[in-house]
Amino acid sequence: MQKFFSNRKLIIVMIVIIISMGLTAFSVSVRNSEKTPPLVQRFGNDVVGVVDHVVALPANSIKGSFAAVSNLINTYEENGKLKAQLDDLAQTRTRANTLQSENKELKKQLKLDKTLTDYSQLNAAVLTRSPANWQNNLVINKGSLAGVKKNMPVMAGSGLVGRVVEVNGTNSKVELLTTDNQSANRFAAEIITDDGTANGIITGYNQATSQIKMGQLNSDAKIKVGDTVQTSGLGGLTPRGLYIGKVAKVKHDDYGLALSVLIKPAVDLDNFSVVTVIERQLVGD
Repeated sequence: MQKFFSNRKLIIVMIVIIISMGLTAFSVSVRNSEKTPPLVQRFGNDVVGVVDHVVALPANSIKGSFAAVSNLINTYEENGKLKAQLDDLAQTRTRANTLQSENKELKKQLKLDKTLTDYSQLNAAVLTRSPANWQNNLVINKGSLAGVKKNMPVMAGSGLVGRVVEVNGTNSKVELLTTDNQSANRFAAEIITDDGTANGIITGYNQATSQIKMGQLNSDAKIKVGDTVQTSGLGGLTPRGLYIGKVAKVKHDDYGLALSVLIKPAVDLDNFSVVTVIERQLVGD
């Protein structure tokens, strides 16, 4: 019985298809015939239009789906290209800013070179500076192969920043003015005042105010804020006249004599990447 109904459904579908095809053929012949009455032609046209709509609807749907998928793929690819362009733009901007900063520092070094007449200079770049020892030392990319020697002073821009304490073939360690190492070989410095000079020693660094400390002053000269501080040349290793900074504050005792001085450094001691190593030119060199 079930097989009979199944066959019956199949027969009905086939009959419907045959009738539809027949109606279509009939409607086409009627529509194209000049002898057919107008009413019958309109009926034929309507049947053809309905059949065309039924057949075209699934095809248009499939075509629209393919178009939507294609547009989605194109949009994804365009987004990928735009993202890559943005990444390239960010990298280019970062590189441009870095080059601009380096160019500014190199210009400072050129101005410094013009003021150094009695000693030779060697430009170098900061290779590493550990956050754990940020105030104590750093490593530069020049060593004994480039002529660097121990105890040579090191400047950045127009200001003194430290001294070479260890030399390797291709790099050197620099101990900074800001070091808290009590056994460090401190720089002998002098303050240029209106009525003479005051000699002393660089003794440390005030991290809270970013100022250099100078003590052991042995002069009665009247020191005031704004006086120039430079290396004195005492000790024979460091040339005289290397700029350190300006007097920012003077501390006095009960007798009115200066005990210590705070110096505003000539260079930002936390932010430099190019340095100049100084070699004193002795008489006869």
